[in-house]
Amino acid sequence: MLRIAIAGASGRMGRAICEQAPEHAARVTGALVRSGSERVGEAVSGVEGLRYSDDPDTAFQDAEVVLDFSTPGAASTIAEHCVAQGRALLVGTTGLDDSTRATLQTAGRQIPVLLAPNTSPGVNLLAALVEKVAGMLGEDYDIEITEAHHRHKVDAPSGTALRLGEAAAAGRGIDHSERAVHARQGQIGPREAGDIGYSVIRGGDIPGEHSVLFAGPGERIELGHRASSRATFAVGALRAAAWLAGKPAGFYTMDDMLGLDRL
Repeated sequence: MLRIAIAGASGRMGRAICEQAPEHAARVTGALVRSGSERVGEAVSGVEGLRYSDDPDTAFQDAEVVLDFSTPGAASTIAEHCVAQGRALLVGTTGLDDSTRATLQTAGRQIPVLLAPNTSPGVNLLAALVEKVAGMLGEDYDIEITEAHHRHKVDAPSGTALRLGEAAAAGRGIDHSERAVHARQGQIGPREAGDIGYSVIRGGDIPGEHSVLFAGPGERIELGHRASSRATFAVGALRAAAWLAGKPAGFYTMDDMLGLDRL
């Protein structure tokens, strides 16, 4: 069985992965929580004999792959421990800044690193389709991205929404950072051609919904994805971890794992 350790093990995704692991040929050998967490020393539900730890060296020592679903501020440190121990690393944490992404890319020179803002196969297929459609339609088709998540999500727009926007920008051959519009209020004037707009919804227990609207003259094209359960993301993460195990050092994405470059 694949041996995995989870950083952010007491969070929603960490718990979901622990629940799904036995059904997908994986065994959780380490469960990392933040330093000083009240969970340290507690038994991990559903994993016999395992307790939460705040020591990465202890949590990662028996793992083949570390799955990081902790916080953006912890991602670089977790990557450093994985490099030191020679563990493959899957990073599902969203809201990473450019410096952290650079750290992960550097780590990929020594260990296999897979950056996965969303581990759902369906969402990653959606991104590939968005890039293709954006490239086929001209600027007279305005692009608007809407995403909805539960009330506890702390970053906005979601990492998945941003990835969809970046895919659209790549399809159009434009700079996403220059054309992304994250807020509209007051007398803002008419929409600029080529902009990529974002709308964010937070409420309830929504696992995740994303839609990309191409609004053109006389017609609208909408591509979307709705998750009905967090288990979708947990199973996708386990599938990606199994793919990553044994890979040579490198910086990978879900596109590589799913073979989406063939589309």
